[in-house]
Amino acid sequence: MDIQGYFDLRFEAVRDAFGELFEQTAQRGAAICVQLGGETVVDLWAGMADNAGEEVWQQDTLVNLFSCTKTFTAVAALQLVAEGKLELDSPVGRIWPEFAANGKQGITLRQLLSHQAGLPAIRELLPPEALYDWESMTRALAAERPWWTPGEGHGYAAITYGWLLGELIRRADGREPGEAIVARAARSCGLDFHLGLADSDFQRVAYLTRMKNDFGDAAAQRLFKATLSQPESLSARAFNNPPSIMTSGNKPEWQRMAQPAANGHGNARSLAGFYSALLQGRLLDDALLAEMTREHCLGEDRTLLTRTRFALGCWLDQPDVENATFGVGPRAFGHPGAGGCIGFADPERELAFGFVTNTMGPYVLMDPRAQKLARVVRRCLG
Repeated sequence: MDIQGYFDLRFEAVRDAFGELFEQTAQRGAAICVQLGGETVVDLWAGMADNAGEEVWQQDTLVNLFSCTKTFTAVAALQLVAEGKLELDSPVGRIWPEFAANGKQGITLRQLLSHQAGLPAIRELLPPEALYDWESMTRALAAERPWWTPGEGHGYAAITYGWLLGELIRRADGREPGEAIVARAARSCGLDFHLGLADSDFQRVAYLTRMKNDFGDAAAQRLFKATLSQPESLSARAFNNPPSIMTSGNKPEWQRMAQPAANGHGNARSLAGFYSALLQGRLLDDALLAEMTREHCLGEDRTLLTRTRFALGCWLDQPDVENATFGVGPRAFGHPGAGGCIGFADPERELAFGFVTNTMGPYVLMDPRAQKLARVVRRCLG
């Protein structure tokens, strides 16, 4: 495998481990970036970007980051908190009056950010095209009743998070949510991150494929079984309503839209750069970053059917759970994306890490490919 890019000689083992991905798995294309104290020490890419195996992965290849997008969105919301335009513990209905219907009058921004609001899914079956209609989706969520008493449990809002947070950002910022989030959380740091991709950038986007003959761990298999066998369950509705959620990743209409939970496009460099900017205080002040990365909930996730640990718009490390650790240190925080992409930071080491792939794995929590690379990084650091 022809691996392109740069690595500091201290991290030669990371380069070797990255190469092994292509030898040991059906990996098509991928990239990894590691920054220490804001300095890039690993920036590598390899493989193929298209489905036919004709287009080589380039330095500026983009990939759908899926839920890695959520932390960019959370940072934009927290910047609005710092500006006094949003409040963490005020009812959402003060900014979005229609939202206060059906038992949601007390739901706060804090509960939305930490997946405690009880709104991970919509009960009413929606047509596939609703996915691309912002007004339809926000109207449906404003009318929805919580699946549990807000604040008394948590359940991952895989896709509804985007419309819930995006609508609040739109109303508080005055710009469309994609524009506001990119301007606040990415453009100010010079990151190649997009939320609502321009047609001119389509040629840079890696085609997504699924890894074959890998059914994941017990958590992945449990969720897969629930979504298939219990179509009216919270978990099934969260991932299958609208029914186009899981099948749209390569479609132009998906790439053009701004879905602040799931369709940011970027690369490993933009993920590492984002987390470096957070550690350096360029996006949030120390107090807000501390609040963002403080544990807000831990326990059985009503959507994912496994144990999760959330802060505000990011996941926290569970070092005692093999498939739920970032693999570097107990204070690590960040966010995985469906299929294997991940971005995270370890404040103790001033480490920022980004990994992206167009070969989607089945895992619900952390992907073992990224975990292996992160553990090699940790060993290189001593």
